[in-house]
Amino acid sequence: MKKLFLYIFLLITTISLGADVVELKLPKSDIIVLKLMFKNGSICDVKGKEGITSMTADMIAEGGTTILTSSEIQDKIYPWAASMSVSVDKQVSIFTFEVHKDHLNDFYPIILDLFISPRFAEDDFNRIRSNQLNYVSEVIRSSSDEEYSKKYLEDLLFRGTNMQHLVQGTVSGVEAIHLDDVKQHYHNFFGNANLTIGIAGNYSSEFLSQIKSDFSKLPAAASAIPQPGKGRQPNSFEVEIVAKDNALGSAIFAGFPMDLTRANDDFAALMVANSWLGEHRKSYSRLYQKIREQRSMNYGDYTYIEWYNNGGGNMLPRPGFPRSSNYFSIWLRPVQTAKGLKGQYPELKDIEIGHAHFAIRMALREMGQMITTGINKEDFELTRTFLRSYMKLYAQTPEQQLGYLLDSKFYGRKDWLKEADVLLGNLTVEQVNTAMAKYWQTKNMFIAIITDKSEAVPLARSLRDNLDSPMSYSNVLKGVLTPEILNEDKLVQNYVMKVSNINIIDSNTTFK
Repeated sequence: MKKLFLYIFLLITTISLGADVVELKLPKSDIIVLKLMFKNGSICDVKGKEGITSMTADMIAEGGTTILTSSEIQDKIYPWAASMSVSVDKQVSIFTFEVHKDHLNDFYPIILDLFISPRFAEDDFNRIRSNQLNYVSEVIRSSSDEEYSKKYLEDLLFRGTNMQHLVQGTVSGVEAIHLDDVKQHYHNFFGNANLTIGIAGNYSSEFLSQIKSDFSKLPAAASAIPQPGKGRQPNSFEVEIVAKDNALGSAIFAGFPMDLTRANDDFAALMVANSWLGEHRKSYSRLYQKIREQRSMNYGDYTYIEWYNNGGGNMLPRPGFPRSSNYFSIWLRPVQTAKGLKGQYPELKDIEIGHAHFAIRMALREMGQMITTGINKEDFELTRTFLRSYMKLYAQTPEQQLGYLLDSKFYGRKDWLKEADVLLGNLTVEQVNTAMAKYWQTKNMFIAIITDKSEAVPLARSLRDNLDSPMSYSNVLKGVLTPEILNEDKLVQNYVMKVSNINIIDSNTTFK
């Protein structure tokens, strides 16, 4: 009997606690930001209906309520300069609402109704489903080969797990989703038990209490949240070349699973190493200097120790994409194909492949030397100083600040940006070099390459047979290069890459 009473007490206590809350009090701010983070994401997609979490989130955010249609909501909130949006990633779905405090009392009932009584109308479903289907069937393969390569690497690295498919799903998955499936998914995975509420601004304690009370009425998610899949361990280099018509270059994304996230203090040490090797959009890093600056091969070359969303559009990392299943990656922005080089320079009419093989070898060689020799004291100090200043730019608005606090909650931290600054301040060069040796390697990687059909077969042969890949320069460029660069090229062109598996994939068959 005592055990029964204890069970009932614990059950009531759990229910009454409701969602977790993350607060950011800003007494001088006139803007209220509300974020609702559900720990679900695309890992919760039903097998055979990949993309349903993203579709359900869009239906909530863009489908209106039983009282107001989506267009009626937009008409009402426009004079208030209010905004609402949703982003879905592999492990979270985050709804963001912003409004001036003077209009909060008018906006909040609409926000609440989106979750308590979503409209789920057939016309909204058809619109959202059509847009999502267009993305997975056409847009991802045609709009940006760089983004295509990043998403394809995840397909390769996480193959066979719930982390494999696009957040937006697959063609067959989206086609299989019906409105009733969305309604069921909403009940299964959008509940108060997996919800964290974030609020920022000059809000009252009464309003916060109201939010807690109102969202505690949201039913608990009916289904358990699955564990995210882990990345596969590559055997030497495993390469997949996606061949498409009229690709302007070879977009390359490579990586391997890494058992490290912001939850671990070692992450700060790898931040320094990563910044020195390939900080996103920074010209001082080694890969940028070697591949772009010295050899004019492409627009940029970067490395990452966690997922960086929309790297082509975002100069700074955005919050809202926390993941516990992580990997290291190298992004080589498109380099020229043989077809492109031949068309520009008559002196290169006899080459068989473009710059892809050389660029990969250059990146691996630089990274390998860094792991072996370590970063020196001077470069360590300069990079650490830069990072401690640079990270202050990550959260310049209340919305970004709150986003990073929610990410911190996900990783079991209180305020990652502040904690990272402390970790960086206490860091030593020895800790950075130790972390590199522990978490990084250059012998086993998955490599995804999006390239023109004319390049696919000769590039595959060069990689598979570990052929020399001499750098192909125009006569004008070669004439101004230093002997040091040309001598280094000879070392790079036969850098040993043991490729254990290589496949050529038709672009039209991907993400189906």
